[in-house]
Amino acid sequence: MLIVRATKKLLDHINPPRAVDGDQDTTLLGPWYATALFWRLRLALLVNERTLLPVLLPLAPAHSFPGRIPNEIATVLDAHQMPEAFISDELQNMQNCRFATTANRSVVGIMNEFTNLAKIYTDDLARPDLVALSLRLATTPCSPLYAKNVSPDRELAALVRSTAN
Repeated sequence: MLIVRATKKLLDHINPPRAVDGDQDTTLLGPWYATALFWRLRLALLVNERTLLPVLLPLAPAHSFPGRIPNEIATVLDAHQMPEAFISDELQNMQNCRFATTANRSVVGIMNEFTNLAKIYTDDLARPDLVALSLRLATTPCSPLYAKNVSPDRELAALVRSTAN
């Protein structure tokens, strides 16, 4: 099961299936955080709690948003050249997606920083390449990762290396 901890803005917009007490995330990457970006092109920004890896995806159509999350995450993992077995395992564990409210203010702060950077990077673009933008954001140094691997892309690579051993 995939647990997405979403902002109130996103929860109010999509009315997703909610997590109940006792629901546990079964993915190796763990919970993801999400918010809505109401720009010219409505987007959602997901950030992984464990690695701070960002994933951008279209928000519309809102009714299909929860079902599209696993494939979008897999696309970004593939773009980061993660092993196929790792991506397959994550996809298998993400088939059931439930939403809850945010619980980690540090990750919410990182989402705000990524939102600001994404806006700067896409200011002149009507239709940005969301995978390329996700990859670019993943190279951003993040203070919660300074003692480890500095940026989300490096943190992801280190996590996947540690699980392969």
